[in-house]
Formats: sequence, C-alpha cells, structure tokens
Amino acid sequence: MFAGRAARGVVEMVDLRREPGRLADDGPWFVVVDFDGPERGGRARAWRFAERAEPADLGRGSGDAPGWRGPASSDWTSSMDRATYEAAVAHVRDEVHEGEVYQANVCRVLSAPLRGPGGAEPDAEALARRLARGNPAPYAGVLHVPAASGVDPVWVVSASPELYLRVADGTVTSGPIKGTATTADGLTAKDRAENVMITDLVRNDLQRVCEPGTVEVTDLLALEAHPGLVHLVSTVAGRLLPRLRDPARLWPALLDATFPPASVSGAPKSSALRIIADLEPGPRGPYCGAIGWVDGDEAVLAVGIRTFWWVDGVLRFGTGAGITWGSDPAREWEETELKAHRLVGLASGTLEP
Repeated sequence: MFAGRAARGVVEMVDLRREPGRLADDGPWFVVVDFDGPERGGRARAWRFAERAEPADLGRGSGDAPGWRGPASSDWTSSMDRATYEAAVAHVRDEVHEGEVYQANVCRVLSAPLRGPGGAEPDAEALARRLARGNPAPYAGVLHVPAASGVDPVWVVSASPELYLRVADGTVTSGPIKGTATTADGLTAKDRAENVMITDLVRNDLQRVCEPGTVEVTDLLALEAHPGLVHLVSTVAGRLLPRLRDPARLWPALLDATFPPASVSGAPKSSALRIIADLEPGPRGPYCGAIGWVDGDEAVLAVGIRTFWWVDGVLRFGTGAGITWGSDPAREWEETELKAHRLVGLASGTLEP
C-alpha cells in the first residue's frame, strides 16, 4: 500500500531498466526504483498484483503497534561519522567554488541489525502503522513481498512527504522539497535559494516530456509543516506530449528525463551525481529513489526519503542535506540528524507515536 492505493496477490516482478513499457500492462503495479545506477548495484523494479484492495487505515488506533520490535537505539551505525560528513560538505563547497556544481545532495545511511521472531522477516506493516501514528505523511506506505512468495522480495516502509511524480489526466506534476528547519523562523535565505534552484531543475526535466509552453511553477516556496520540522515545497506541472499519453511510451521517457529526482541529486545533475559517487561510501538503495504505484494512465511516485528498507537481516534508513556555497558543515550535519531523529526514534521505541 502506498499513497492511498493498495493491492494483494503478487503476480510477478519486472525489471524496469529492461522493460519500462511493461507498466502499461494491466496493474496495479507497485514500484521501487533505487537511487543508484546499476554500476552501484541499483535496481528498478515493479511488482504486479492480481487485484486492487481497499487501503488500510494504518493510523487507526493508539498505543504501540502490535508485532513491531525495532533495533535498540544503540545498535544504529552511520555510513559516515560527523567528521567524514562535514569533510564531504567542505568538498562540495570546493566544487562549487571551482564552478563544477551549484548544489549537491550528500547523504548517509544508518543501519542496524534486525530479525523478526524466530529469525523471520520483521513485520513491515507493524512499522508502517507505528509511523503512520507517530509521523503521518502524505506519501506514506508499505510494500512487502516476502521471500517465501516465490517472487523477487522487497521490504520498504516509507513516511515520505515529497512528491516525485504524479500522472493524471495527461498532466505530470512534481513537488520538490528543499529547505528544512524545526520552525519556519529557522529557514534561511540559503534554504530559499536552494529551493528555487532545484525547482528550476525540475522545470527543465519536465520540459523534456511536456508540450512546449505548458510547464509552469504553480506554487513556489510554500511552507509545509510535518511532525517535528517544516519544509519549503514548490510545485511544477505540465501537459504531457501527445505521443506520451500512451503508457507504453510514457514511462521510458519520463524516467529517462527526470530520474533521479532533482531534489536529492543536485544541479547540474550530471556533476552532482559524479560528486555523490565520489563522496558517499555505499549505495543509497531505495532511499532517494522512487516509491509508489502505477495503474493505467494514473500514477503517484514519491521521492524515497524518510524511508526504511530491510535486506538480509539489516534495517536501513537514509538521511541527507543539500549542499551549496552557503552551507555550513556543522549545520548540514545537524540537518541530517533532525531528519532522522523522529523516524529512527519511532522505529527503535525511544519515541512514542
């Protein structure tokens, strides 16, 4: 279940890098595209389900989520410690000074060992219920295909606040987030400039798949409040080219034009991706990728932020920040801590829903 759509009875998994046009087949399809390219082990997958279902109200009820037992708070480790992360921020500032990039997102991945009872897979829906009560989000959801299903497995639980792509009625919409603080008063001129920069990059991406003159910024620097923090959010929309109204043509073109999402890569995107590969010690996986559903000529894909994923006995959660010339290394580290604090606390039981 993701963003108001649910399904049951998994049928198959499709590799979207090989067959993106398969999303035109009868669905519903649920999608997870890793941020990383295949050279870093990234995958782009979609699972087709046999039938639609009524979405569960994950936030119903109160108290703890039965069945969820997360890792202890002391079990989490980071792919970059504070000194390493701050050095990465300083490196990006050097790249900006040299004219290589205007902005690059630098992320780190938190991980903790975790097994369910008897060594089984953890209860993904139980974590999703806990997050829905403690950190409700517009693009929240859970996708769990167990290894025992016989279909390529997946375990992802997300509380994403960010729209990557919405497709409906021949229009494509994106809602990039840039600018994070505990309160509106904490947002800075750097946050606003960064948002405008990334919004322009999204506009350029969508112009590759939309009718000329139809791409517009319908909302700029809107303030959104979420549990424990606020974001600046802009909205960009355009009318799809007539030839892309066919889903078999749409998805190869749309993913090629817009992925990875602008807000979690940087500008120019090609330079930012080079810097990210140089600085980050491991792949991001579904974090900062795309998560959501495709059903006929409609789709909602979120940016995979505020997202947990579990593989081979390890639970992971990513956090990061956009780095510009105006970045202060200590402040950017603190932003990554802010973004992780509530979600990781809910998963470990140190915060109550």
